[in-house]
Amino acid sequence: MADSQKVGVSTQVLEQGAILAALEQSLAMIEFDLQGTVLWANENFASAVGYQARELTGMSHKKFCTREFAESRAYTEMWNQLRQGKKIQEKIQRVTKDGRIIWLEATYMPVFQGGRVQAVIKVATDITVRQESNASGLTRQLRQLSEELRARAEDGILRNRDLVSAVDRIASEASENALLVQSLQKQANSIRSIVQTIRDFATQTNMLALNAAIEAAHAGEYGRGFAIVAGEVRSLAKQVQDAAQEVHQNVEEVSASVVKIGAGSRRTEEAVADSQARIRQAADDFENIGEAARNLDDRGKAITSLL
Repeated sequence: MADSQKVGVSTQVLEQGAILAALEQSLAMIEFDLQGTVLWANENFASAVGYQARELTGMSHKKFCTREFAESRAYTEMWNQLRQGKKIQEKIQRVTKDGRIIWLEATYMPVFQGGRVQAVIKVATDITVRQESNASGLTRQLRQLSEELRARAEDGILRNRDLVSAVDRIASEASENALLVQSLQKQANSIRSIVQTIRDFATQTNMLALNAAIEAAHAGEYGRGFAIVAGEVRSLAKQVQDAAQEVHQNVEEVSASVVKIGAGSRRTEEAVADSQARIRQAADDFENIGEAARNLDDRGKAITSLL
């Protein structure tokens, strides 16, 4: 019984006033009416936002918010929820008297009286140093990442330029090869035309030799020597025809090979042209990546200068 009495006595030591006083000493606290007007604030909150406590009474909550937030739908929704009795706890940005941005870990607590919300108390802790430290670390990582990205992009740009030069040389050689193939085709056509002329000449020579042999036969004994010459001419004409035919076959085979080479050269040219387009696109992409990395680095430096 004595022990329970001691426990009962010890619990009475934690009076509400003492608890509130202890919280007020360690936390930033401020009270608003339901329209967002300041009713009361302690020195901790006033110091965090750069005011004297007496200056805060009667000020609007919007005064501590950024313009973007104060004019946003989220701001209106926040106060609607508070008026409905909903507690809000979040990490927030607020504006000090001299225009600096600070970070608060804040809890908005509706105060009920007679079953209805009468006011709102905010309890907050200034976490600006911690938040800026995190932001600074993140910015350093961001800058490091951007530098690595830029270095890789620049290396990629150099490699692509070398590759573009190599492909351009291949394209130039392919174009020269195509011109050579066209030249070979023209030469093959010229040879084919010459061979045809030779064949025609051999045919005419053979006909003349045949007519000469006939005339020699008519001449009898007197034309025997002439007949021998005509036979030799016919034999020579036959050899010329055979040689012309062989040359013609060789030319046709060469021509067919040239046609195949020409088709292959055209496919090579098309493949090289496609490769050139793709490589140039890749080079442009690397240029864009490099530019993005430089912009990212510049923004990182700008953020660092603000911290």
